Parts: sequence; C-alpha cells; structure tokens
Amino acid sequence: MTATLSRSTFTGLRCKECGHPYEAGARHVCEDVCFGPLEVVYDYDAIRSRVSRATIEAGPTSIWRYREFLPVEGEPIDVGTGFTPLLKADRLARRLGLSSLYIKNDGVNMPTLSFKDRVVSVALTRARELGFTTVSCASTGNLANSTAAIAAHAGLECCVFIPSDLELGKVLGTLVYNPTLMAVKGNYDQVNRLCSEVANTYGWGFVNINLRPYYSEGSKTLGYEVIEQLGWQLPDHIVAPLASGSLFTKIRKGFDEFIKVGLVEEKPVRFSGAQAEGCSPIAQAFAAGRDFITPVKPNTIAKSIAIGNPADGPYAIDIANRTGGTIAAVTDEEIIDGIKLLAEMEGVFTETAGGTTIAVLKKLVEQGKIDPSETTVAYITGNGLKTTEAIASSIGAPYTIEPQLASFNAAWAQSQASHGSKAAPA
Repeated sequence: MTATLSRSTFTGLRCKECGHPYEAGARHVCEDVCFGPLEVVYDYDAIRSRVSRATIEAGPTSIWRYREFLPVEGEPIDVGTGFTPLLKADRLARRLGLSSLYIKNDGVNMPTLSFKDRVVSVALTRARELGFTTVSCASTGNLANSTAAIAAHAGLECCVFIPSDLELGKVLGTLVYNPTLMAVKGNYDQVNRLCSEVANTYGWGFVNINLRPYYSEGSKTLGYEVIEQLGWQLPDHIVAPLASGSLFTKIRKGFDEFIKVGLVEEKPVRFSGAQAEGCSPIAQAFAAGRDFITPVKPNTIAKSIAIGNPADGPYAIDIANRTGGTIAAVTDEEIIDGIKLLAEMEGVFTETAGGTTIAVLKKLVEQGKIDPSETTVAYITGNGLKTTEAIASSIGAPYTIEPQLASFNAAWAQSQASHGSKAAPA
C-alpha cells in the first residue's frame, strides 16, 4: 500500500530517532532499526515555491488552506474542520493579571467539537489513499467521536474502541454515527494495546496506530492558525494540554515550518504543558528532571487526557526545557474551577482538558512563570457539553417559580443576595 508522491510535498517517512527512511505506507515505528516513532518528511523547497501568505488566505476556511504542509496527495476529506476562533480574552486576562491573553477555541471545531477533527481529517484522507476501507482508533472519547463522524461522511466502515467508563456525552456522540463501538473494561493504555493486536490481525487503518505519522500532522494546523490569526506573528507563550504529548510537539512543528518557509519571522516562543494530577506522568518527569516517562494508572475526571504511558512525553519535556517553558499539574477540583472560570469570564464552556489548561494557566501566573506582558495563547481542545458530569454537582440550579411577577421578584431578590449582580464590572 504505497503511493506515488509526484503531486505531493511530502516525500515519505523517517524514524525520529535514527533517521532511517521509509516509504509512505501504513506504518508508525522503525521496524528495521530502532523501533523509534516515524514522522513525515517534506520537501520544504517545493512548499516555499508554492505557498505565500496570499495563497493561504485565498484557501478554504478549513485546515485544507494549509494543504501543502499536510501528508495527502488527492482530494481531501473536508468537513469544514479548522479555522476555529482565536478569542481575545480580555476579561480573563484582567482577572489573572495578564495584558494579552488569547483562547484558541477548538471546542467549536467541526464536526464533533474537538481538536481531534483535525487529526482525523488528515488520517482518514490518507487511509483512503492507501486503500483502507475499514478505519478504527483507540480513544478516550473525542477521537472516537471524530473517527466515527468523518468515516460516516467518507463512506468508510468504522469500528472504534473506548474505555468502558467514559462520559455519556462522548459515548452517545460516537454511537449516533452508527459505527461499531467496543467499550473495553480497562484504561486507555489497555485499550491501545488491544487495538495494536486488532490492527495486526485485521489489517484495518487505525488512525493513531499504523496511520499515526499522518494523523499527528493534523495538529500542526493549530500552530498555523494562531500565527495567521495573530496577524502573521508568533505568540510569546503557549499553554496546551498534554495527553500523549503529540499535540504539544506538533504545534511546535507548525511554528517551525512557517519560519522555515518564510511565512513568519522567527522569535522565541515558550511552551508550557498542562496535566491533571491524577494522570500526570509527563509533569512528574519534568519536575524530577527526567527525560523518560514512568507510566501511571489514570485516576482523574480529565478522561480525555488520561494517558498513563504517553508516547510523545519525552519530546514534550524536551520542548518545554528548550523553550524555557514548564509542565505543571492541577487537581480535579482546580480543573472544575478552571472550567467555571473560563465560562464565567469569557462565555466559553470547555471540557475537562480545557479546564486543566486554564487551571494550569492560572497556576503559572500565580507562580510568576508567565510574564504579564507576554502574548499568551491557551489552547482549548474540546467542548464542555461532552463532560457535563464533571461539573454537575459544582454549579448552581435554576430557580423554580410560579408564572407570577411576585414569584419572580422573590426569586430574583434571593439570587441577588446569593450571587451579587452579574452586571457589575469585571
């Protein structure tokens, strides 16, 4: 299942560790030499000759405006994924004591309200090019939603695997597309091991296993969009959630690629990562000064980032160290507070991964690890409607009233006494 690459700007795969080259097939590890992860190789001279700010701006309002930077050959599967809002978060900035804060909100991404729509659009386009008719994934929820939805759009057979204890919103958000859904009695790492066996047995296209080199490239578009939306400028500091660590590394790759082809002026950007204390193997390694990961058993409400043995953890640590950033963890209670803070200040309802990011952002500001004058971008990767269970017991309830003005007046007075006026200035 290899392909000619004459129409493409990518030239194949190579091992990230030893550099051994491979053809652009369905493989993800360096089987011939060191078993390191494979990554896509591009012809940057060809990209430089084909793209400019003007050609990108003239493209579709989706990730495919950056098609020359993505590993596909033919017609992409375009369901409107990408180009999500970059919100100037002035009220949250004032609350935290920052002068320039932006929220990159992939909680409104199409079609399933998470950043996973980006990686799946690329992976399934490549899967179709490689001849796969059945696609699959191991998922903590968001990836299952995306794979099922985009496979349905593309007419591909779909079977996805999740831990059996996922939030109901994510289960329903997969089943509605009518895939085969396997709920495995185990955590994500156990699900992933099973999927590796299934991939080898059935020869399916698993977006985050044998298609992983292509899949992970979709995350770069979160870097490209921020540069473009900031007026073709790099930010000073980014804060992003860490699960496998891939998103973190690919945002950095996106920044580096735009620098390499002359689309943006180079400057230092600090990278800081966010984890939940109940599943924080990368944060633990960073705090201990280690460049290797000790796996942990997840125990957190932040299920979408609960990966106990993160494949790209060492690379995320390296980026944080090299850029002068940091990696921190927060409690489940702080995650809930982060969800509520973002909602109350900016009207953005994020899931637990986003609550983790906002809680870590707040923590880093309080610790003096974010310069108040920096232009900081916090990445929100999913929608709060997917994880309502996490906050159900931590927010208020409606006032039940009679259809009479007097009943309303009494309830309104009670609400004002409880909360104070929400019309008060920030």
